[in-house]
Amino acid sequence: MSYLSYFAAGAAVAAILVAPEVALAQNPDRRAAELLRKMTLDEKIGQLTQIGGLALVPDPLTPEQRVHNAQAGSILWLSDPVSVNRLQHVAVDQTRLHIPLLFGLDVIHGFKTVFPIPIAMAASWDPALVERAQAVAAKESRAAGINWTFAPMVDIARDPRWGRLIEGAGEDPYLGSAIAAAQVRGLQGAELGGPDSVLACAKHFAGYGAAEAGRDYEAAYIPDELLWNVYFPPFKAALDAGVGTFMSAYMDLNDVPATGNAFLLTDVLRNDWGFKGFVVSDAFAVRDLVTHGFASDPRDAAYRAATAGVNMDMASRTYLDNLAGLVKSGQIPEAAIDKMVLPILATKFRMGLFEHPYADESRMAAVLGAPEHMRLARVAAQRSAVLLRNEGHLLPLTKDAAKSIAVIGPLADSEFDLLGAWQAMGVKSTAVGLPQGIRDVAPGVRVEFAQGVEIHKTYPSMFDGLMGGPPTVPWPEERAAGEFQKAVDLAKRSDIVILTLGELALMSGELATQSTLDFPGKQQQLMEAIVATGKPVVLVLVTGRPLDIRWAVAHVPAILHVWHPGSEAGHAIADLLFGDAEPGGKLPITWPRQVGQAPIYYAHNLTHQPENQSRRAWNEESTPLFPFGYGLSYTTFRFSDLQVKPGEVTVTIENTGNRAGDEVAQLYIHQKSGSISRPVRELKGFRRVSLAPHEKETVRFPLGSQELTYWSSALRKFVEDATQIDIWVGDDSNAALHADFTVAHSTSAYPAGKPDNSMQSPPRPQ
Repeated sequence: MSYLSYFAAGAAVAAILVAPEVALAQNPDRRAAELLRKMTLDEKIGQLTQIGGLALVPDPLTPEQRVHNAQAGSILWLSDPVSVNRLQHVAVDQTRLHIPLLFGLDVIHGFKTVFPIPIAMAASWDPALVERAQAVAAKESRAAGINWTFAPMVDIARDPRWGRLIEGAGEDPYLGSAIAAAQVRGLQGAELGGPDSVLACAKHFAGYGAAEAGRDYEAAYIPDELLWNVYFPPFKAALDAGVGTFMSAYMDLNDVPATGNAFLLTDVLRNDWGFKGFVVSDAFAVRDLVTHGFASDPRDAAYRAATAGVNMDMASRTYLDNLAGLVKSGQIPEAAIDKMVLPILATKFRMGLFEHPYADESRMAAVLGAPEHMRLARVAAQRSAVLLRNEGHLLPLTKDAAKSIAVIGPLADSEFDLLGAWQAMGVKSTAVGLPQGIRDVAPGVRVEFAQGVEIHKTYPSMFDGLMGGPPTVPWPEERAAGEFQKAVDLAKRSDIVILTLGELALMSGELATQSTLDFPGKQQQLMEAIVATGKPVVLVLVTGRPLDIRWAVAHVPAILHVWHPGSEAGHAIADLLFGDAEPGGKLPITWPRQVGQAPIYYAHNLTHQPENQSRRAWNEESTPLFPFGYGLSYTTFRFSDLQVKPGEVTVTIENTGNRAGDEVAQLYIHQKSGSISRPVRELKGFRRVSLAPHEKETVRFPLGSQELTYWSSALRKFVEDATQIDIWVGDDSNAALHADFTVAHSTSAYPAGKPDNSMQSPPRPQ
């Protein structure tokens, strides 16, 4: 798209600016237009600039000076309400137009109350729970003066080596869309402007999760079919839920950096989808258009990002230093700057910041870490855990049978690592460790703890220092041998061992790619030595990604994956171990056997000789260790009576065991023929249900044009083919209960009641 046609859209803004005076009332768009009339070019560019509130980036001026000079519309990297209010007072009291600031922070999975990491929340398969958790995060953040969070991250991720897998909902666009919408609803509330809501930001648009080999920031090459059918849907779901902002991604998408990509930011997001909010770059991404070899210098970078559709420059000050010159030279009309500023101002009005700009510090003591918030964090950790193995019904443990329990492992009592990455971007928090959690849940049991081994990162990143946490310096050899033996001796004298292994919190997240899925450090050796004692062992996995647990699956009877479970980690894990809570989580990502299978995902195409799918590697099965959607329970369930009716599928679920439990009914389809090959299975419905022993429930799934329409790269449009459709319903992506039906017509139209622009044929980049 040429920049001239982009700027022509600014005529609508100009028309508003010269319109007759109108009653502004509570109309944020009109109020923004009225304010924009009064602004100088420099004041407008200031609104397009986000600066750091901490000295993380060299700057000749302090944040206070930048704000006083009207050179900032937003501040990031501050979570202290005193500092927030100080800068807000400068903006409101000491600038000519008194425009309040947006304060943005990565509140990803909690502020003071830390919930399980986002992929763990997706493992709950419970969007209502996700919405409630993000509402708590919003309430706590807003009490501290944070009014904008850089969440949800809705990138589809299919490679477990990629560290930012933890921030999304996994590999599937249907599940990812449901979780994305729930997060937006939770963060923003019924409408922006509520005292307990924050502005949400869908990131990273788009394709960031497809980085080559899972290496963070690497380029992504994604064909149209995958863009429209896999990577775009969660972003569209966030938009439909009302998300106020989008963030551009760091990487090249098909050789065009996402932050300078007009196809993404203008053609798709604004023209095709009708987005009315504003786009912020990722940190320094505007400046780094030069690093990409895309822009020739910072001035060119500012031009390319602005004309592509980035409203706000995060942290690099590239807009601040260059946009005025571009306007004065005639390369960018001032009407285009107006178009960039208007949605930022409208958002501030919509959020009520002009009326209530300050943090209410008196609320913090009552809001941050409130008891009801901690109770919800405990429930969230319970519902997101995935039981991977339970041979011989070792779990749940009996409180009066296990007299002594050895809790062993480097993550069992780590108050920092149990919280997961990003938690330190809020206020200082700690997690309840597992030894204390067991003592609280089962006070009659003797609990002893030994760390056994240590874990450290070979190459620490900038985020290790930014997030905090204990140092990861290796133990001296003599101490390492002594701690290892101490753990083995403890196991020998205990009735049962809870072995807690996995990854440090900051081994996942940004700049946290793994080239292997092996246990870091000497955890594998510790596990083998503990199992060799002959004592019953429960393996509790604390990770942000699947690890290579082939040996554990063959030798450890019970494996519970708890991810990084948050503030109430120890209590929630103990609840699950002793049966005070029932495991019901399901994997939101396919679990590979080892790193050589990555990337691996269930929704692959059949291709040639599908009967040989499991034998395509000469040295090992090609199937995953655990399929997408997998997770066990302490009870058993049966699916039956699968019925396909016009627009609906029904199935009966029965709890066939003697304990209450949760099951997630999952609906998958496969289109047998059509304009292009379609995945072997696609998730098109799910529902988590709780059933008493021997209770039955009929679950209903809609199955109409919305579920059957897809983007066809062959026809260059969205279609619903006349074809046969396979249907499976069950407890994971290998569900066996099957039916089929015939779609007797084909259409490129979306079902009634859906906005036409949601399914328009996508534009092509020019």
